[in-house]
Amino acid sequence: MNNQYLDIFLEESKEHIQNLNSNLLELESNPGREIIDEIFRSAHTLKGMSGTMGFTRISEITHEMESLLQDIKNEKVYVSPEIIDTLLKSVDFLEELINDIAENGQEKDRDIEVILEKLKNKPRNLTTLIELHKDNEKSAANKKFNEFEERLIKEAAGKGLLIWEIIIRLDKNCLLKSARAFLVFKTLETLGEIIKTIPVVQDIEDEKFDDEFVIYLISTHQQQKLKVALDSISEINEIVINEVEQNYLEMARENCEESRGNINRIHDDQDIKPANHLKKTSKTLRVDIERLDNLMNLVSELIIIKTRLDDMDEKTDGQKRREAVEYLERITSSLHDAVMKVRMVPIENVFNRFPRVVRDLARELSKNIDLIIEGAETELDRTVIDEIGDPLIHLIRNSADHGIEAPEERLSKGKPATGTIKLKAYHDGNNVVIEVSDDGKGIDLKKVTKTAIDRGLIDREQAKNLKESEIISFLFEPGFSTKDSVTDISGRGVGLDVVKTKIESLGGGIETTTLPDQGTTFSIRLPLTLAIIQALMVQVGEEKYAIPLSAIKETVIVPSKDIKKVQKNEVTLLRGNVIPILRLCEILDIHSNNNSEEDLTVVIVKKGERDIGLVVDGMIGQQEIVIKSLGNFLKNIQFIAGATILGDGKVALILDVNTMF
Repeated sequence: MNNQYLDIFLEESKEHIQNLNSNLLELESNPGREIIDEIFRSAHTLKGMSGTMGFTRISEITHEMESLLQDIKNEKVYVSPEIIDTLLKSVDFLEELINDIAENGQEKDRDIEVILEKLKNKPRNLTTLIELHKDNEKSAANKKFNEFEERLIKEAAGKGLLIWEIIIRLDKNCLLKSARAFLVFKTLETLGEIIKTIPVVQDIEDEKFDDEFVIYLISTHQQQKLKVALDSISEINEIVINEVEQNYLEMARENCEESRGNINRIHDDQDIKPANHLKKTSKTLRVDIERLDNLMNLVSELIIIKTRLDDMDEKTDGQKRREAVEYLERITSSLHDAVMKVRMVPIENVFNRFPRVVRDLARELSKNIDLIIEGAETELDRTVIDEIGDPLIHLIRNSADHGIEAPEERLSKGKPATGTIKLKAYHDGNNVVIEVSDDGKGIDLKKVTKTAIDRGLIDREQAKNLKESEIISFLFEPGFSTKDSVTDISGRGVGLDVVKTKIESLGGGIETTTLPDQGTTFSIRLPLTLAIIQALMVQVGEEKYAIPLSAIKETVIVPSKDIKKVQKNEVTLLRGNVIPILRLCEILDIHSNNNSEEDLTVVIVKKGERDIGLVVDGMIGQQEIVIKSLGNFLKNIQFIAGATILGDGKVALILDVNTMF
């Protein structure tokens, strides 16, 4: 098949999928003929495009969607949450088919009969849609894990942890099933992290199960140790322990969207990516024609100046040559700015999918939640846009579950029954700030402190002197959760830790502010682009290295006598603060030119609230550098984020200071 036409089909199909999602949400809140016509047009266009390309499954589903929409238009069927659910699930199915095509160039052999049947039946009072993605689809309803649990399992596997499925069958005559289950939970919590139960924890506590329940555990312990620990609990008839990861990966290899491509990378790649957006990043951009005209003009200027330089005599035209080089410098700067603008895309490309996320969360949590979006036109580099979606989903889920109260609780506090989550983006200098805020109950600082003490992160004496920012920082610790029970949304201590790691990997930072019963705001600060950054060039031995300026707090000269040792680690005291010291020559294995008796040149770098000092042989100066990838063969080198080519043609490595903490 012609790749040119396939790429066009994929790009336009994704736009129609986004339009269908947003317009169906609009139809649910404001039913009207105009919005139905918009949905109908998108479905009809998608049907025509897929038919032309020979993608029959997409064509059949969109045809039945058209029929249902026609009946809604003719008032034979009334718009209800169940109808919207059916249409949204159909759109999800279409998206899976389109993702198949993006990966393999053709539709996957998926069973579409169930979805067609739902659409043909003109559902009025559907209560559940779990049949939609049966068998081959391995959908969220039939898969053991939802998208966030899947990501958690893959991250755990990447760190060498074991994931166990533990099936507990109680004796038929067991009188206190919930008490027995509680003993099982307490035993397993000492051996690992429980990430999911079937049925959910609340149902197990309420004894809403027969004689069997399933627990999924992440642990460092082997099967035998778990078995021995559980054998000590009475009234258990049978214990079955299976390793989840291998079975799950076999299933993923055949069906799961997330593991297309090289399955082996799951263990190596710990980047977070949205579970339903793990497909390859789009390679195309839609660009304003004026920006392309500007690029064309600048390239024309380059050709003109090249011709001028070629015609000059090096000996007699020295002044003219200098003028030409200065002119060339101005053009290349303008060209750089123009190319950067071409790479910029509105952040609405990410924001557009969140109304659907919030709608699904509100229904799942039985809460009333409005989403307000501001600054969607704010532009950000495409490379950053592709990475920021998943952290924002984590924050939105956090606000919906932890922040926004149930309607009756909000009314008892004198608040509107409907809670509000606000997404706001704006430029601030060379950064873009994205705020996720809610008007919920805020962060319970006492509960956070108690959890930190219970987990051994601090003792009671230290807790008395903590600042608010220090207490909030515990929320970003791996595995930290203040939830008393695990739900499908949260409670496993996964989310904010992942968010922080991803934001920092993008060269950004995250801050949190909270007020009791007024809400919480997470502020993410990101660089405009990852392609070109300001950096401090430093000398270590005979090598030159670049340290991103955004990570540097200050540079200081420290007398060698002020370097002390604490537990075999070097530290220094700077304005009353103890700063750990790392000698770059040692961690990079380079011979240093520094005499150990001399004063030390130290670059203080920061990561959140923490600082460390990096000892260098000398500082060269500030420079704007173009980041170059090291390629697949060298992508996992410790402490190195990439490379840049200097003016003399030599290569300098860029340090990843986050990995040094």
